[in-house]
Amino acid sequence: MQVRPDCPFCHPVYDADQRIVFETETCWFLQHEKAQDVLEGSGVIVPKQHRSSPFELTQTEWQETQELLELAKLLLDQLAPGGYTLGWNVGEASNQSIGHSHLHVIPRFNDEPYAGKGLRHWLKKPENRRPGQSGDAR
Repeated sequence: MQVRPDCPFCHPVYDADQRIVFETETCWFLQHEKAQDVLEGSGVIVPKQHRSSPFELTQTEWQETQELLELAKLLLDQLAPGGYTLGWNVGEASNQSIGHSHLHVIPRFNDEPYAGKGLRHWLKKPENRRPGQSGDAR
């Protein structure tokens, strides 16, 4: 199995604040204690083998990602969220800070300050327009 010694997702047990909630043969659903303060219930689904992006996942890893997503939802539904935000950051421009593919699973609540603002909310702002892109007044 390809793992990297410095990768926190290749070795989740090395971080005392990170716990394996669910596990399949090829993937984990992990929750990190430090994220629970603001993003209650949030976690990530990661392949056990080091994959830089979801574009590298095997068919089995895709299937087991779906299985873990279903298990995570059953668990997180107990918190009674009003919805979920799911997403991958792929590459530096997308703010991927850990170079190991991971699907964010974030329960969203109706009483949170950013309720109703989804994954693309900030990306759709006019100030995010690229220089020279249609509609740019510069």
